[in-house]
Amino acid sequence: MKEKKTTSAKPASSAVTPPAALPRRAILHRKTRETDINLFLDLDGRGAAEISTGIGFFDHMLAALATHARFDLKVTCKGDLHVDAHHVVEDVGIVLGEALAQALGDKKGVTRFGHAYVPFDETLVRCVVDLSGRVFLHYEVGFGAQYVGSMPVELFEDFFRAFSDNGRFNLHLDLLRGRSAHHVAEALFKAAARALAMAAARDPRALGVPSTKGAL
Repeated sequence: MKEKKTTSAKPASSAVTPPAALPRRAILHRKTRETDINLFLDLDGRGAAEISTGIGFFDHMLAALATHARFDLKVTCKGDLHVDAHHVVEDVGIVLGEALAQALGDKKGVTRFGHAYVPFDETLVRCVVDLSGRVFLHYEVGFGAQYVGSMPVELFEDFFRAFSDNGRFNLHLDLLRGRSAHHVAEALFKAAARALAMAAARDPRALGVPSTKGAL
């Protein structure tokens, strides 16, 4: 008699979405006596931006950040601009940082480090980022004017500090040379965008969190 061949049933394929395909998004609302902010962030977008903070030049910079990082970003902020612009700029930085941290999640599979050199005519800016979970801002930037449009230039440092503090990452910004305050500001945001895009990008070779500690 011939022996009957038996075959084992193949296990059903898993329906679980692989981590690399999960959306990296955040939707946040923050309201205080000074500002009321709604923000949407998608790290895997195409650079679409809808920004309304009441500060024209700041809107322009946030749109540049989204465009050059290829993040989709929607921000609406109603703030006490009758006092000054500080609360709006700093609070948007806080919420954007919180959104970045939420969208990154456990950071499995990200590149982690990013850097960029961005020129704008006579201006050259360097930005280096580490999504380490450790908060640090190095900001070596000087402006030859007190305002860009209606925005005090001192508020750019306040924004990046709030952003990096609440996003929990290392951020180094250096102005290597530059004259125009407009060019300096725009190069800062574009360099930060490019460095963050590199750091947040998924590395197909990564098996987990890019750290010997196993967590970031």
